[in-house]
Amino acid sequence: MGRNTRKRRTPLATKAVAASAALALGGGGLIWANFYASAHEENSANQTKSAGAQIATIQCPDVGQKLTDVPDGARQGVDKELANLDKQITEAYSRLASTRQAQAGDAGFVNNAILGPLKSKRVAVIDRIGINIRRVGGQAPGNLEQLAECQGMAADANTNDGQGGGGQNNDGQNNDGQNNDGGQDQGQDNGGQDNGQGQVGDNGNGAAGPVADDFVNINDVQPNSRNLPNGLAANGDSGSTGSFTAKCGVNENNLFNSDNLIVAPGVDNGAHHTHDYVGNQDNDAFSSDEDLANAATSCQNQADKSTYYWPVLRLQDGTQEFDAGDLGGGAEGNVGKILKASQADMKFVGNKASDVVAMPKFLRIITGDAKAFTNGLANANTSFSCTGFEDRQVTDKYVICPEGSQVVRTSNFQSCWDGQNIDSANHRDHVAFVQQDGSCANGFKAIPQLQVRLVYDVPAPTIENGQIKSPYAVDGFPEQLHKPITDHNDFINVMDENLMNKVVQCINSGQDCQ
Repeated sequence: MGRNTRKRRTPLATKAVAASAALALGGGGLIWANFYASAHEENSANQTKSAGAQIATIQCPDVGQKLTDVPDGARQGVDKELANLDKQITEAYSRLASTRQAQAGDAGFVNNAILGPLKSKRVAVIDRIGINIRRVGGQAPGNLEQLAECQGMAADANTNDGQGGGGQNNDGQNNDGQNNDGGQDQGQDNGGQDNGQGQVGDNGNGAAGPVADDFVNINDVQPNSRNLPNGLAANGDSGSTGSFTAKCGVNENNLFNSDNLIVAPGVDNGAHHTHDYVGNQDNDAFSSDEDLANAATSCQNQADKSTYYWPVLRLQDGTQEFDAGDLGGGAEGNVGKILKASQADMKFVGNKASDVVAMPKFLRIITGDAKAFTNGLANANTSFSCTGFEDRQVTDKYVICPEGSQVVRTSNFQSCWDGQNIDSANHRDHVAFVQQDGSCANGFKAIPQLQVRLVYDVPAPTIENGQIKSPYAVDGFPEQLHKPITDHNDFINVMDENLMNKVVQCINSGQDCQ
């Protein structure tokens, strides 16, 4: 698949990546961790620990979510330091994944060689965050330094309370009759041993996850069982019942990058994973609001220069994509064939309880949490389903669809706005989800709710002897292990005033427009 050119940077070189190993940060070889070894394999009783007892990844407090009051003058510096924290975690995870043999021989290795140095680095960055805030007259939270310490986390950590520690939310589902042993049999066949010879504990995918336990047969998902509080459809048969559909294509121009303009403006590879873009064609980490306003758009309505973007979906089939050797791509464990959506529906709907008001230009909204596996469920959103089964939505599993059915990713965005800000320090507090009755709390105003529905032709993976064969997965931060709970979606409103007024009028008058 071709790669778009980037206007402000030299593209990273594309390199070949051996099928049995991903590239490490800094250019060295990274052997992905074999932390899903089976506890049931013969002749391995003295060699293999339970998967739940092994350190699979690194869990760090999300400093950005604690920064709810950062002065505008400090935002740029703070965002860059938060991006440094993400980079540090990624590098520490790289070391965790490539030192399994050393860990097996030294019970203190992870704490002494990985988590301890990581804490020291985080202390320095967190201190600089405080300096940035205080320099412009702000007041940094007093307990920021307490967020420096990270911990090891097991592969099968399970969280249902919105707290950090796994982000697993079973929605009352089982695992399609496959591998229901608490994550103990994840399909490894080398006895849990990393011999230093390039063996990969990754089901042969070249990446740390997904694993069999991350998938569910859609027939085993109960209708209407999704129980996360986020992402409710805001509209109904009362209130503002109309809609507006934005037709913006499916990224025919191959616009991809691993930036995140909302979270990490001015930071190359701020997302650590590759995004698909539709709508605005000038969206990278260095794009200003003026750049966005003056850009071309893939939307049929040329007055809509909004940017709609999400992590790419990949088929882990050994394909060497354009980013196989790049940061954000194969060098950070995001490997395989990029699957472009066959259908991308962007629809704005109303509110069950009231009319909606216009979104301000350049309003930024993130829905879902790219770090939900380690952060917990507080901001988790988006769902997987199959065409013909869309009353069955699951948040913490990838779905296996029957023949003739396609995979569907759905994101219902926050649709309550504080009436003042186009963004907030943690990129969340200026918007909110509707309450159960569809109304907005705390004096927030109802705005059109963006609903993004992405449809993919994905070969159905199979599970054999506890191994997932030919899996698909969303791109993500490497330490998130490609868990489906980390799926997310991003939007910046760049509609002109006349078009936004049309959107509001259509929705409030009950019309369906495009």
